[in-house]
Amino acid sequence: MPSPRHDAIVEMFKDRPQVVVEILRDLMGVELPDTPLIQLEDRTFNTRPSDDIESDLIFSLGPPQSPAHGVIVEVQQDSSKDPKQLARYAAAMWLMLRCDVTVLVVCPERAAAITYAQPIDSGLTGYRLQAQVLGPGDVPAITDPKEVLAHLPLATMSVMIHGLDRKVIEAFHAALAEAPAEHAAKYFEYAYSMSGSKIRRLMEEIMASTVWPVYSPPARHHFGRGLEEGRAEGRAEGRAQVAEMVLLVLAARGLDVPDDARNRINACADLAQLKAWASRAVTAQTLQDVFNEPAGEDAQGTS
Repeated sequence: MPSPRHDAIVEMFKDRPQVVVEILRDLMGVELPDTPLIQLEDRTFNTRPSDDIESDLIFSLGPPQSPAHGVIVEVQQDSSKDPKQLARYAAAMWLMLRCDVTVLVVCPERAAAITYAQPIDSGLTGYRLQAQVLGPGDVPAITDPKEVLAHLPLATMSVMIHGLDRKVIEAFHAALAEAPAEHAAKYFEYAYSMSGSKIRRLMEEIMASTVWPVYSPPARHHFGRGLEEGRAEGRAEGRAQVAEMVLLVLAARGLDVPDDARNRINACADLAQLKAWASRAVTAQTLQDVFNEPAGEDAQGTS
């Protein structure tokens, strides 16, 4: 069953298909057609009368009526998939689109990258597939906020691979402070979902210790001012600013906040509680996730 990391990588590529082309062309040196036309294709192949085969993502480059190149993206966290299946994908797409095909295998783990980087013997004489593999060694550690902002998807993967380097996380947070609110929230979620528990904890630590970096400059200003005023004896105005920030985050996440929940947030006089809600709101899937205290949070807070 796909993991949250797998799903986050797939969703990021689906959201920004041009990134797949940039990775192949600019990072890996693959020759691809020079065209601005990139469209997401149905990811289920048909090999009737045999069966259907399904990869993670399919893109075609060029006009839909006469595509110039096909790209298959497969995210592999381990070596469980038979490499010959990738050759089947490429052959099926070639039959479907009648154009050249590149297979990009994204491997967050080094062992899987080594496996899929080997030439794949399809079993058909003369047909060997060489997949393009993006492994941990191919993703740079990006520590310049300007570079992060210019290459957000790649920087998100940099967090996943190199996130134990604090400079990588700090650059990522600093760049999100300058990104449009909707992009900042989305890529923070991607990075958080892709990363392991140690990197997530570091992201949370940096988020909690700095002015909120994810949303627009006005929102950051209000949240930062709220935190400063909250530290100054928890004045009511500071708490109101943090409560406002909780509601802003929930609205940006697209979560509906009924009147009773809104009143509960606005009426809360506990600054620490408001900050906890703000932190949970970043990744909450439902409104209840914000109010439900994660297991072990009390123990961590009192240790």
